[in-house]
Amino acid sequence: MAMFNNNRGRDGGHGMAPTGGMAAASGNAKRGMFSVLGNDVTIVGNIHASADLHIDGKVEGDVRCGALVQGAESQIRGNVYAETARLAGTIEGAVSVRQLTVERAARITGDVEYETIAIENGAAIDGRLKHINASAGHAFGAPASTPPALAAPVAPAELTAEDGA
Repeated sequence: MAMFNNNRGRDGGHGMAPTGGMAAASGNAKRGMFSVLGNDVTIVGNIHASADLHIDGKVEGDVRCGALVQGAESQIRGNVYAETARLAGTIEGAVSVRQLTVERAARITGDVEYETIAIENGAAIDGRLKHINASAGHAFGAPASTPPALAAPVAPAELTAEDGA
């Protein structure tokens, strides 16, 4: 498994290690610390990283981290929880992120919770968008006892000339 980390602490430079089907970062998040999952990596299981995370490969499980950057060829089948995220790949699952940027190549199938959001032209989101107030005390990157409920997508309402005339 090709994983890289610029932290050379007690863990021997490997910020994430497989643990019972779960990849976990050791220690607390530190400024400048990040982990990379290359495009040749497939993770089956949940990921919880205290470091920032860059994913170019495939993940079949939930992803929890402070900051997430998802490459355009990346695929995540599971829920995503982060403080900040820049998404460019495919996600099949709910997304709960405080500061979210959805790039034009991104394809999200699932509900999206956010505090602030930027969506580039060409991006696709098939699910509900839900704004969360900063004062609500919502823990985006922190583990939750239960993941956000996935509601069935609703077809957009059709507007006719009679509505406004």
